[in-house]
Amino acid sequence: MAELNETIHQPVRLRIMAALVTLDPGNEVDFSYLRDLLQVTDGNLGAHLRKLEEAGYIAINKLFVERKPRTFVSVTTEGRKVFQEHVAALESILKKK
Repeated sequence: MAELNETIHQPVRLRIMAALVTLDPGNEVDFSYLRDLLQVTDGNLGAHLRKLEEAGYIAINKLFVERKPRTFVSVTTEGRKVFQEHVAALESILKKK
């Protein structure tokens, strides 16, 4: 049986990954959009993004747009892979019941 990924399994991080894997490869979303979508605070989202970035599952791109700092987030190839594995593990658990 496939194992759950403890890094992704946390509810907010699972929702972050679920939102990001729906993007086409190479696309990214704005931090504010993700924060509003998930209805979390800046600090909460930042902490979870840091954890996912440290694991290599997401990439953070910070730049200036019209002289304002903006943060963009995308899923990495590794992030897509481990998310699919995590979903497969969840489906395996559900099928056994």
